[in-house]
Amino acid sequence: MIADPSLTEEISPQRVADLLESGADFLLIDCREIDEWYFNRIKGARHLPLSEFPEATRALLQDTAKAMVIYCHHGIRSLHATRYLRHQGCASVFSMQGGIARWSAEIDSSVPTY
Repeated sequence: MIADPSLTEEISPQRVADLLESGADFLLIDCREIDEWYFNRIKGARHLPLSEFPEATRALLQDTAKAMVIYCHHGIRSLHATRYLRHQGCASVFSMQGGIARWSAEIDSSVPTY
């Protein structure tokens, strides 16, 4: 388990990095818009813009037990996406605190910032 979803909606970039390094089975989703995705991203992430969530999340909702971490620029949109998916029945969904900006500052400085 990534974290206890009853205790938190957010997860730190360091925890995400640890999960990726360990090969944990979870979806890493970038909910930023396409121009942001082209500018920078975290290796292994899937792109699913928040603006397309209502239509595009049907596939994600088929396996509501699948753990997911969602990130954006600073963590606001990803928190909205996390809450949306939890409301749809996905319990193990988390927003990465501070988004890709914090990821770049704390985990991988080769990821450009904007």
